[in-house]
Amino acid sequence: MYKASLKFAASPEEALAANFPAIAPENRLTAAKTIIMIPSRRITDILDCCNPSIAQYLNFSRASEILKITQPAVSHQIRSLEEELGVKLFNRTSKRVSLTSEGIQFLPDAHLILRTAFSARERLGNHDSIITFDIGCHNCLELELFPDVLKDLSAEFPLIHPSIHIIPFPSLFGMIEDKKLHAVLSIKERQTKSALMYEELFRVPFACICTPDHPLAQQESVTKEMLTGNFVACSPQHISNTVFAIWSRILSEIQPHEHYFTNDFESIFTLTKAGFGFTVYPDLPCARQDGLRYVPITDLTSVSFGIYYHHQNDFPALHCFLKLCKKKLAVL
Repeated sequence: MYKASLKFAASPEEALAANFPAIAPENRLTAAKTIIMIPSRRITDILDCCNPSIAQYLNFSRASEILKITQPAVSHQIRSLEEELGVKLFNRTSKRVSLTSEGIQFLPDAHLILRTAFSARERLGNHDSIITFDIGCHNCLELELFPDVLKDLSAEFPLIHPSIHIIPFPSLFGMIEDKKLHAVLSIKERQTKSALMYEELFRVPFACICTPDHPLAQQESVTKEMLTGNFVACSPQHISNTVFAIWSRILSEIQPHEHYFTNDFESIFTLTKAGFGFTVYPDLPCARQDGLRYVPITDLTSVSFGIYYHHQNDFPALHCFLKLCKKKLAVL
């Protein structure tokens, strides 16, 4: 299994050399770009500055066109990277390319390597002291909580450059512990890493989410026993263990033909809006989707929602961010 061991350095060239020692110097930046370019439609915070269309290309051929190298060279970069890490990053067939579980875990590191290289070059060519601030969340609903906080943060720190990362739940604690992220908004999870701090902002009740014409939408509230019929869910890596435990109970009590699974969190709401079934999720303030009804589930315990951060982080912008989150979000 891949374990993150990202090494930092004084210059982008040294950072790439430290993280990709088995790859020829002239090919290291290409290797970092390639791992990002091929698998992801959604994570474009680094590559958008170079070419907004890169996130559309999910195959080796397209990646080679953008990188301006041959397709065999792209394949060679991936093989070299897999040999260096000692894991397989991609599942390859003649028709499609997809990430392995190890590839998903490595993806944030590849992004960080690229961002480190690009931001270092930007700083060296800019006399202003740009403040980079890395924050994370898990899905599109949680993104809705950021705008007001970041607006006030930019007033306090005019040179701040926030970078928001969508983080799979399995990667959360490691990325904060390794100080790859300053803070993450998240449902509280059980964890044993002593370096992590957690501050609760509010508690969130669970809701049955469905279209207005769904039978469950006719109720003012529901109980767990009433949650029957077609159910829409996604991969466990996109949800907390608390939510997964509830989904597992629901799925175990309905027929297999009533299960609808998606590859990502956002698609849950697409299928739900299309009337394929209902889903269950914490009813986050200010994050409700238009066209859906949220019915309270009275016998499910609410969950804690707050901020994770490293206890040794004395970054002034982080402390201001924590203060603003408490002020803006704790009253929702």
